[in-house]
Amino acid sequence: MTAPVPHEVVVLAVDHVVGFELGLPHRLLGLAEDAHGNPLYRVRVATLDGRPVRTADGFSVLPEHDASVLAEAGTVVVPGIMGGPVVREGRAPTALTAAVRGAAEHARMVSICTGASVLAAAGLLDGRPAATHWRDAEAFRRHFPAVRLDADVLFVDDGDVLTSAGVAAGIDLLLHLVRRDHGSEVANRVARRNVVAPWREGGQSQFVERPLPEAGDTGTAATRAWAVERLAEPLTLADLAAHARMSVRTFTRRFREETGVSPLRWLAGQRIALARRLLESTDASVDRVAAEAGFGTPASLRQHLRASIGVAPGAYRRSYRGTGRTA
Repeated sequence: MTAPVPHEVVVLAVDHVVGFELGLPHRLLGLAEDAHGNPLYRVRVATLDGRPVRTADGFSVLPEHDASVLAEAGTVVVPGIMGGPVVREGRAPTALTAAVRGAAEHARMVSICTGASVLAAAGLLDGRPAATHWRDAEAFRRHFPAVRLDADVLFVDDGDVLTSAGVAAGIDLLLHLVRRDHGSEVANRVARRNVVAPWREGGQSQFVERPLPEAGDTGTAATRAWAVERLAEPLTLADLAAHARMSVRTFTRRFREETGVSPLRWLAGQRIALARRLLESTDASVDRVAAEAGFGTPASLRQHLRASIGVAPGAYRRSYRGTGRTA
């Protein structure tokens, strides 16, 4: 069997780049393999002139490539930056905006955290939805008023341009790319290897007030685990609150504090995730997928899937069943 041609990814390092985020594409996209161990992406780091750039973390990075490799890229990732005129003033050097605009003519553009400012300075986000780190939202809106910024979400997938919030959200977005390109089984293997959560909904809030229950606390984690095992059942908010032994009002407040979303939105997200896994990894009929995921009817599944990712079940199965669309 012929090995797939790896999808070309270029990570564009800009002065003041966040070192950790610079390495994320290698750790996530670079470790993605098909069932036979063949790499699905080739990840290369470049600067505009091939010279070192300073990171925001007290060291410099010497890349192996300059901007010429952008011509071969199918995906360009711009990690976050801290400091410099792009973030402080919304102004990027002419050479940088020209390189980014040129790459966008043929490549999918991705930013992590404040890397969105680089895309915005190049005009790629005008009129489009986008995400960035919540701490930079006010300045971002001031510098780039034409961008439809949502500073509350983890990441935004707008087709050929994808943006995310800070570090962990960058991991979520890159796993989302693997899942979008090659299906959930490949993405789950990458997540397992990196010991990170395999899936978080992009629309989930950046603000989680109580990410870990206090010692001896009676949170909602046990109820979430209980619900995940019963997605096929017609669970209601009252059912969830009763399992947690809380009033509906208290349960809803505590749930949102711990997860960043409402109980019913979380439940719908879990059902959508299950339906996607079933569509990708089984030959079960759409009727059966709808029943096992708790949507009841194919019409309900179709409505929720379209609202979530914009496609019907049949189209999703054809497009997202690990067919290696980026190769």
